[in-house]
Amino acid sequence: MSADFDLERDAFGQLVLTLADGRRHAGVSVVRAFPLSAPGEHIAVVGSDGHELAWIARLDAVPPGLRALIEDELKQREFMPVIRRLLNVSSVVTPSQWQVDTDRGQTRFTLKSEDDIRRLGDGSLLIADSHGVHYRIPDLQALDRHSRRLLDRFL
Repeated sequence: MSADFDLERDAFGQLVLTLADGRRHAGVSVVRAFPLSAPGEHIAVVGSDGHELAWIARLDAVPPGLRALIEDELKQREFMPVIRRLLNVSSVVTPSQWQVDTDRGQTRFTLKSEDDIRRLGDGSLLIADSHGVHYRIPDLQALDRHSRRLLDRFL
């Protein structure tokens, strides 16, 4: 397993991409093309101008050290808490205040509109709060009865 590039962090913590021909690009970012449907595939390394500099077809084909650096960078970039259960919803009309338990602890957010709840192809839901933070429910059927009942009002 080898990549035709190398990534490392500089003294300031920024990613530096070194291509096979020796060209170096500082301040690059790692971005998933399909973060929900194909999280381990189709990952781009882009420059500060947003142009693609390197492409990773499959993350599992990247050497372990490089893969760990890429995964760490993606975790820092992508903040998408998973909702485990709904504790309370202020009203059935929007905007409404939601209190939820996530994989990162309990939180409250405002749902501006029912349109901010999207069904994804794999049976999961994506919920955007009023600040643009996205929450994911990986499996609607895995939620407890109380949570499903609260959510059914908006679906």
